Amino acid sequence: MPIDGFEPAITPAWLDYKQAEAYSNLSRTTLWQLISARRIKAARVGRAVRIERRSLDQFMEESSL
Repeated sequence: MPIDGFEPAITPAWLDYKQAEAYSNLSRTTLWQLISARRIKAARVGRAVRIERRSLDQFMEESSL
């Protein structure tokens, strides 16, 4: 239930490719390469792929200059 008209944003722990692209500003191909190289975590749910947001954050932090 919102308090005083404020509804907290929910950030999902697992992102689909489209969400991960928007979140990280990386292309689908780059995300796929990072998953293949096991630099970020992903899980297959049926035919869908879900990318762990925390591992994506960690990769971006480690890659920062």
